[in-house]
Amino acid sequence: MTQDNTFSGEHFLQVIPLGGVEEIGLNCTVFRYGDHILVVDAGIMFPDDEMPGVDFVIPDFSYLKENRDMVRGIAITHGHEDHTGALPFLLREVGADIPVFGTPLSIGMIREKLKEYHIRGRLVPVRPRNSVPVGPFVVEFVRVTHSIVDGAGLGIHTPLGLVVHTGDFKIDPTPVDGELLDFGKFSEFGDRGTLLLMSDSTNAEKGGFTFSEKEVRRAFENILFTATGRIIVATFASNIHRIQQIVDVACKYGRKVSICGKSLVSNAGIALDLGYLKMPEDTWVRLDEILKLPDREVVIITTGSQGEPMSVLSRIATDEHKTIKIRPDDTVILSSKMIPGNERSIGKIINHLFKRGANVIYEKVSEVHVSGHASKEELKLMLNLVRPRYFMPIHGEF
Repeated sequence: MTQDNTFSGEHFLQVIPLGGVEEIGLNCTVFRYGDHILVVDAGIMFPDDEMPGVDFVIPDFSYLKENRDMVRGIAITHGHEDHTGALPFLLREVGADIPVFGTPLSIGMIREKLKEYHIRGRLVPVRPRNSVPVGPFVVEFVRVTHSIVDGAGLGIHTPLGLVVHTGDFKIDPTPVDGELLDFGKFSEFGDRGTLLLMSDSTNAEKGGFTFSEKEVRRAFENILFTATGRIIVATFASNIHRIQQIVDVACKYGRKVSICGKSLVSNAGIALDLGYLKMPEDTWVRLDEILKLPDREVVIITTGSQGEPMSVLSRIATDEHKTIKIRPDDTVILSSKMIPGNERSIGKIINHLFKRGANVIYEKVSEVHVSGHASKEELKLMLNLVRPRYFMPIHGEF
């Protein structure tokens, strides 16, 4: 490709992972062409047992700090913490005036996060199939299906060729919101000619296809149909599709819903405002109101599915929550995967809940969670669509 004379520098493209390669979490990749840098994602990682007293880990931003004058923009694939959680720290290093691009829900979540750190930021919402210029790069956002609404892959057009970054994805044939992965755009990238494909490889060892998010609804229906007491569901605060399914099933069986936990309330509010979450007005009630209802009419959605010590579910399990006390007929659902490193803390919560008389349901005993990441056949399909010259697996352990 002929170089555009507008941009000076060496005639090569550098792809520099600061995290998220050969590990789960810390997702952050630097693309450098000449004196211009584009950053994709800025995530955290949960600490392991060898990091006592550590709340979370962030990437080493030394390279970006040393080259802050070259940073032209930051593109965010989706709103999960392992892709956005380190953004406040990155902006402190390179400057809060650096534009941050993302889909509307991602930007809404980031805006709330930056408020906690008293950072305003230059946040630019970009809808799928739209593009933004970032120095010598043109970044095209492409719709993917994942375990969060408004996830995106990126087509990064560089002076030396096209780089396709899938973001986190799976190929869900029946997504909750009906928005399918954009096969046409990924196929178009393949037809144009792709220099490099950077693809989610979390489930590369799993055969077949990842189950659809709709499969979780069947499990919820079975549980709510037979349960005589309250239903307490712990899930990731960002999993709007999961929240939507809980709400839909609760409505079907005449139950009211209360959402408990700061991050969960915040994300649900953002999703409601943007139209990504739909809930009848008479379904969502405050926690103090829901406690006045008969147990068989109650669903409580909480944070704490990973055993976080100060989360709502943890405080419920240890009888430290000021409002919610476990009763013998309660059913508690942990609707999430056990993230590696969190097994012990999650196990403690499950034990506490059982001891207090609750019926506890989790991934190992019921289909109350499905992965948001593509399995082997989906990864093969992505490779066949994009047909890259070079391939780089990301978001997976070595």
